[in-house]
Amino acid sequence: MSLEDDVAAARAAVDDLERATARVTGHFKESVDVRRLRLDVSRLREDLDLVCGAKPAAVQGQQFSSAAWDDGMDNLGAPGRMTR
Repeated sequence: MSLEDDVAAARAAVDDLERATARVTGHFKESVDVRRLRLDVSRLREDLDLVCGAKPAAVQGQQFSSAAWDDGMDNLGAPGRMTR
């Protein structure tokens, strides 16, 4: 199989998983665990996009400064970090 075939098969598997988990979670009331399961499936789709070189839908066409990706620890004096 080619890379394109493998990626298409992986995307189809994520689609199938999303449909299956939607059916399962439909039997339960909204909870942290149900939301987490939905987010996990969504994260699989985003990770597949990242691995294959595509930008996730959430950031396509948007420009972010480096501050958007800052972990917020720079000015807290965390061990091993220098303050600016």
